[in-house]
Amino acid sequence: MTMEFAPFGKIARWSREVIITEKIDGTNASVLISDDGAEIAAASRSRILKPGEDNFGFRAWVEANRDALLALGPGQHFGEWWGSGIQRGYGLKVKRFSLFNVSRWGDSARPSCCDVVPVLWRGPADLLNYSIIRALELLRLGGSQAALGFMKPEGIVVFHVAGGHLYKKTLEKDDQPKGKGETP
Repeated sequence: MTMEFAPFGKIARWSREVIITEKIDGTNASVLISDDGAEIAAASRSRILKPGEDNFGFRAWVEANRDALLALGPGQHFGEWWGSGIQRGYGLKVKRFSLFNVSRWGDSARPSCCDVVPVLWRGPADLLNYSIIRALELLRLGGSQAALGFMKPEGIVVFHVAGGHLYKKTLEKDDQPKGKGETP
């Protein structure tokens, strides 16, 4: 038996910034850009989409918007592909790609073909319980902030910045396991 030592990682401090965003009900997608910026690819949650494969038209959209998307820069850029014909649809006649990284793209220049998930609250984790309740009520009473006027939003995503962890809370059936409680 070979043993390798792995150091115990640092523990993030709880009382740091937390960001609550709207959880959009679509399909997870990402744009991959090579280090030299010469190659671009589309991906679903679990794989790169190859020719002949698609994820509700996402691969075709990436190809059509290639030049604009290259401005995202090298790396993998995660977001939600949502709108017409995907999950809730949000009453839209088009599809949208909303980037998840609000710290990078919230106020920064980004390709005009991309949106960013709406930020509902940001602040110290010490205020988190109250802020989660408030953000959910904002969505329940005011509807989606991503698609104004759509009154059946999915829920929220909570991101603890220092810990780098994501958590979700849905407006419906949040107590049921994935696949059993998610609204189609």
